[in-house]
Amino acid sequence: MSGLPRDDVVARGRKTVVRRKRMADAADEYAWRCDEDLARFDASRPVRIPFPEYQHNWSFDMRFTDTPGRSFAVEDETGRHIGNIMYYNQDAGRQEAEMGISIGLRDWWAQGYGTDAVAALVAHLFRTTDLQRLYLHTLDWNRRAHRAFQKAGFTDCGSAWRDGHTFIIMEVRRQRVTTPAAGRGVPA
Repeated sequence: MSGLPRDDVVARGRKTVVRRKRMADAADEYAWRCDEDLARFDASRPVRIPFPEYQHNWSFDMRFTDTPGRSFAVEDETGRHIGNIMYYNQDAGRQEAEMGISIGLRDWWAQGYGTDAVAALVAHLFRTTDLQRLYLHTLDWNRRAHRAFQKAGFTDCGSAWRDGHTFIIMEVRRQRVTTPAAGRGVPA
């Protein structure tokens, strides 16, 4: 793939590399976060601050919080930064965390990159942590994302309503992924 230093790569899929973020990623993220369509898919508002302010906040988060350990860049086969993936809301007592992904480049949508990156990070987290359950929220009207998460091994487990949006809650559990009888979903 992109010949990254070994400690930069967090997980590898068939089509993607999930790696630690770099300062150079801030410009891509800013462009994606300012995009109204992408914000709509994330049920959020587009960023409206100047880039230097965004970059300063981004840099602070990368240096002084635990964000670098939970938020990663997604690259395609050529090493191009195409999106971001993260896990958050980690609950040690319940051994679970929430996941999210955004493929920022439209030409990479519906090509399997999101599914591949999600499956790679799920496998990595179940291999390297004591997490037993990963879950996510996807907008009820976003059928493409719903299908992508199903292909990565997630199943519907409820719904939620927040800020005027209805979300489908999906989950994947460690025993389903690591049991050979699972037959589909994320590799162990």
